[in-house]
Amino acid sequence: MSIHTPPKNWFKAPAGPEKMWIGVALIWCLIMFSAMPFWHIKGKQNSTGESYSVNPTDFMARVTRFVETNKVGEENNIPIVEGVPGGDVYLLGQMWRWYPILKLKVGQTYRLHISSVDLQHGLSLQPMNMNFQILPGYDHVLTITPTTKGTFSIICNEFCGIGHHLMTGRIIVE
Repeated sequence: MSIHTPPKNWFKAPAGPEKMWIGVALIWCLIMFSAMPFWHIKGKQNSTGESYSVNPTDFMARVTRFVETNKVGEENNIPIVEGVPGGDVYLLGQMWRWYPILKLKVGQTYRLHISSVDLQHGLSLQPMNMNFQILPGYDHVLTITPTTKGTFSIICNEFCGIGHHLMTGRIIVE
C-alpha cells in the first residue's frame, strides 16, 4: 500500500520507442518458442532415448566384467579399456570419478551404457558440450560414433558432494 494514492489517470499506454521494444520482445519470444520444437526434431541434439531400469549392483558387475575383458592399460590406477566396435561400452559414475577411461576408434559406432551407483551425476563431455543427467537405477544407452580423434574430458556438472571438483574422466579416440 502506498503512502499517497496516485493521481487520477496516472497510467499512460505505451507509445513510441516503448511500443517498439515491447514488439521486439514479443517477436523474440515467438522465435525462441518455435526454435525449441524445431531443434528437438531437426537439431540431432537429443539422445536415442534408450533407458532401462537396472540394479546399481548389477550395473557395477557389468562394468567390472567389461573392464576385466577389455583392459589395455592403466593410468593412475584407473584402467584404460578399449571397446569393441559395434559393441557395448560401459561408463560408471561414482563418487568422485568416472570409471573406466574409454578408448574408442574414430568412425566406429558404440553403444555407451552410463549409470551411477550412488548419487545423481551430470555427464558433460568437453569440448563437445554434451550433457546428460545420470541417475542410479537407470542404464542410459547412447549410440555414439566418434568423428574426431583426440582426448575428451568428462566432468560431473551436477554437485555430488565434497569431492565433486575431482570427478573427472576421459574418452580417448584414436
